[in-house]
Amino acid sequence: MRIIIEKDYKAMSKKAALIVASQVLLKPKSVLGLATGSTPLGMYRELIEMYKREELDFSGIKTFNLDEYYHLPPDNPQSYYYFMYNNFFNHINIKPENIRLPKGISQDVKRECEEYETAIEKAGGIDLQVLGIGENGHIGFNEPGEHLRVQTQLINLTDETINANSRFFESEDEVPRQAITMGLGSILKARRILLLANGKKKAQAIKKTVSGYLTTKCPASFLQTHPDVTLILDKEAASLLS
Repeated sequence: MRIIIEKDYKAMSKKAALIVASQVLLKPKSVLGLATGSTPLGMYRELIEMYKREELDFSGIKTFNLDEYYHLPPDNPQSYYYFMYNNFFNHINIKPENIRLPKGISQDVKRECEEYETAIEKAGGIDLQVLGIGENGHIGFNEPGEHLRVQTQLINLTDETINANSRFFESEDEVPRQAITMGLGSILKARRILLLANGKKKAQAIKKTVSGYLTTKCPASFLQTHPDVTLILDKEAASLLS
């Protein structure tokens, strides 16, 4: 596990963008696993600027997103579909047919999850998976618990995650209680993993992630079993590391 500590969020975002850009340049037909939330926003902005400067070409890139709220339509401003198009896809030359997100509105959730896994396999697997991390150590929406899910599934969000995500909604009552997420096994199949974290609120989760112990109480700790993981942190997120 490689740990890179940057002075602040801006520097962290630039470093992350350079790593993703290197993947795109070295393999123009890469498959990227993408994350939503406030943490990767700076990285997406940096990548958009690189594209505008004609330094990057996304026309051969395929993407799969980690997760999506269940029963939230794609045109809802809080859906991850809306987030990705508004903050990234609409600003680069990626082909619409190469974009895939879990369908939050689905008549058959089990089938949707199975088809999502199959689509990733048919694409050749994920070359570089971008992750954020929750304050409770969740990655994607793989929440702490007695057991961790291996494949893409519908899961119940913990009260802690609902509370943390309520800042994006008008009230906590509006936060969906379920989400479709790639499982931990799906994430660990990626050839390379890039995890981003900033702020003091993430410091404890980062400490547990790299502690040397694997525990279902901190799903991100299982990243220690992967051969190619890079953590990019700002000083606050890294503040509890020795």
